[in-house]
This record gives sequence, C-alpha cells and structure tokens, in this order.
Amino acid sequence: MILQHLVPVDGALPGPVLTEIAALYATNRAFFELSGDFPDPARITVEQVAAALADELALDGAEVLLARSAGRLVGLAATLAHHPDPASDDPDPWIGLLLIDATAHREGHGRTLTRLVEDRFRDAGRTGLRLAVLEGNTPALAFWHAQGYTLLRHAADRERARPCQVLRKPL
Repeated sequence: MILQHLVPVDGALPGPVLTEIAALYATNRAFFELSGDFPDPARITVEQVAAALADELALDGAEVLLARSAGRLVGLAATLAHHPDPASDDPDPWIGLLLIDATAHREGHGRTLTRLVEDRFRDAGRTGLRLAVLEGNTPALAFWHAQGYTLLRHAADRERARPCQVLRKPL
C-alpha cells in the first residue's frame, strides 16, 4: 500500500481524483446513513465530496491521505496534527476519518492504513493517537478496539453534537 497526499492544485482538488474518492465514499452508504454527513447517502456527488474534503483540509494541521493498493484507491485517512479546538489541552493528533472501500472490507487495508498513519505520527515523535467513533457504529468500534485503541470518554462530536466514543492508542 502506498499513501499519497491529497493536495489542491491551483486552489482546487483534482477532478479525476475526486471522482475516485466519491466512488469510495459511495461504497460506504451504511456509514454515511449513520453519520448524516450527506443529505442522500445513496447519491453522494463529487461536488459534495469536494466540499467535505475542502472543509477537512481547511483545518490547521490537517492532511488527507489516499491509500492505493495495486494502483487502486482502497482507502482514505483524514488526520489532524492536533485537536481542532485551540482551547483544548489534548496533546495527541487525531484520525478524523478512516474510510476503506466497502467492497474491499476484511482484506487488511484498514489495518495497513491504520499502521501507516500511526507510523507517521510515531516517526514525528508523537506519543498517542485519538479518534472518535459514532455511537452505534458497532463495526468501527470492533475494528478500533482490535487495533489497540481504548475508550477515553463518551462525548459529542464538534460538528453535529452526535454521541461518540473517544478512543486513544499510545504510540
């Protein structure tokens, strides 16, 4: 698996890559039905994905990493170097989103992408990594627990006050 940074070109995200990412998002309909991030999870558009990614990348210290296996886009990780609330005393970086092509679930891509993200932060001298999982997302909770993440607290997410479990893993 190789990671590529999603980088705007002349202020815009590249069209062909956006089309690939929108197809990746579309395979994860069940997640987006739970999250409510898109008005119609059965019809996620390139424009909606572009707006969501632009919002992610607008945050200070944000990165969007594309995961490719054999040339195919199999996943995406959106990370933050620090908690987006400047008043937070949280010292850890965050995974804001880890999305694997649903047609390739249970093939090891999620574990591999998670390990690569963890390695990047570990190599940068970071000592822990956090993320929030929506309550009710049982498959995601099982995945993250299997990767060694443990519950820190229950909280509401910043965007929509959705109930979440905040997890952490020491690096």
